[in-house]
Amino acid sequence: MIDKTAVIHPSAKIAPDAIIGPYVVIGEGVEIGSGTRVISNAHIEFATIGKNCTISPFATIGSEPQDLGYKGEPTKVVIGDETIIKENVTVHRGAACGDFTTRIGNKCLLMVGSHVAHNCVLEDQVILANLVTLGGHVHVGFGAFVGGMSVFHQNIRIGTMSIVSGFSASRQDILPYSKGEGRPPVPRGINVIALKRRGVSLDIRTAVNEAFKLLISEEYNTSQAIEKIKAEIPMNEYIETMIEFIQSSKRGVLLKSHKSGHESLESEE
Repeated sequence: MIDKTAVIHPSAKIAPDAIIGPYVVIGEGVEIGSGTRVISNAHIEFATIGKNCTISPFATIGSEPQDLGYKGEPTKVVIGDETIIKENVTVHRGAACGDFTTRIGNKCLLMVGSHVAHNCVLEDQVILANLVTLGGHVHVGFGAFVGGMSVFHQNIRIGTMSIVSGFSASRQDILPYSKGEGRPPVPRGINVIALKRRGVSLDIRTAVNEAFKLLISEEYNTSQAIEKIKAEIPMNEYIETMIEFIQSSKRGVLLKSHKSGHESLESEE
C-alpha cells in the first residue's frame, strides 16, 4: 500500500506488499523489499532495503555523504532484512571509495537519532542506542551493542559481540567480546551475557576470560601477552578472533585498564 501523499520516483522498485506511509519521499535508485514498512515523512534515495524492515518517521537513508571529496558519484546504501530504523536516524550513502557502499546487516536496531556515516559496515544484529554517531568507514561486528550518545572516529572497528556503555568515545578499535566504558571506553571485562546467549560453553568462556586478563595486564605488552596466551591457554575460535583482530588493527586496539576495574568471569557465573 502506498499512501496518496507519498512522492515516489519512477525508478523506485517497491514490493507489492510493502507499506509506504503519508508524506514519504522515495527518490532515485531505491528498492524496497517485501513486508517493509516506511512510516510517515521518511526520506530514502539510492538505497536497497530488504524484507520486513521498519523505517520510522523522519529517518533519512541514502542522502549524500558528509565528505568534501564526494562529487556526485553513483554510490548507495544496502540494508538487510528485519532491520529497524527509528525516528530521525541518518544513514548516508557511500563516498566514492572502497565499494562505494554503506552497509547495514540483518536484524539490526538503530535507535532514535543515531548516525551511520558513509562507507560504514554494520554486521547482523548490531544495536546502536539513541544518538550514537559513527564516523565514516567504521566497521561494527556481529551482535555488538553501542550505548547512547557514544561517538566513534572514522576508520575504527567495534568488535564482534562487544558492548560499549553510553557516552563513550573512541579513536581506536574496540576488542571483540569486551565490555568497555568511558572516554576512551577501556575494557572492563568480557561480555559474558552475549557469549552465554549464543551458547558458548563455560570452558570456552573461561579460556576467553583468561586470555582477556593477559591482554589487559600491565605486566606484558601486547606482543608478550599474545605469546603467553598461545603458550598457556587452550586456543579456541574466540581467542583466535581476538588475536587476529589485534594483529590486523590499523588504529590500535584499546586494551589497558586499571586491574581493579576488571570483572572476572567467575564472579558472573
